[in-house]
Amino acid sequence: MLKIKNINAYYGKVHALKNVSLHLNRGEIVTLIGANGAGKTTLLRAVSGMLRRRGSIRFDGRSIDNMATEDIARLGVAHVPDGRGTFLDLTAEENLRIGAYTRKDRGAVARDMERVFTYFPRLKERRHQQAGTLSGGEQQMLAMGRALMSNPTLLMLDEPSMGLAPVVVETIFEIIQKLNKQGITILLVEQNANLALAVANRGYVLETGKISLTGSGRELLTNEAVRKAYLGEG
Repeated sequence: MLKIKNINAYYGKVHALKNVSLHLNRGEIVTLIGANGAGKTTLLRAVSGMLRRRGSIRFDGRSIDNMATEDIARLGVAHVPDGRGTFLDLTAEENLRIGAYTRKDRGAVARDMERVFTYFPRLKERRHQQAGTLSGGEQQMLAMGRALMSNPTLLMLDEPSMGLAPVVVETIFEIIQKLNKQGITILLVEQNANLALAVANRGYVLETGKISLTGSGRELLTNEAVRKAYLGEG
């Protein structure tokens, strides 16, 4: 579904990604782990067309190298950024409707709104409440729900557990697995490597802008170097 080949990305003169190559098969959960500053967020932004990059990115067999962010989103790529990016002065429902701004199928949008509410019942309870008054966990749910309103086939999540209580993190990861079982391919950036690798089909380790290791989620969970560097052991 997604094929990234020899991607180089920059922030000004800083070379943030260095010949990164990876792929996602349809229906997978693939996790990116690495230290802060390794390039994980940068890679998601490169896929979304949010920064200058060189190399090749193909989605569903189609080059997206020169596409604008909104055109990439129309193809079925949804990106939930770190920091969530909700519109704090708008209600939860208004935020969700913004997620469907590229769509013309109003009836299907209404059905998808109800589907989001089945995933996130708290959002239904707070649909008329300003996003800025929601808890951190509710805002994360809202950010994910807004992404789902674009009817994506690929969902990219950047640190969905950041700053959340353990019980909320557990709920978020249950929903990630549920979305995947319903056919959404997921690219997951996550500091909680234990949880992320436990749900992943495959994973990649990024170090200073380069892929240093890859394997199945289980293989990386049991890799001694990964356990010492990212799982708090050793």
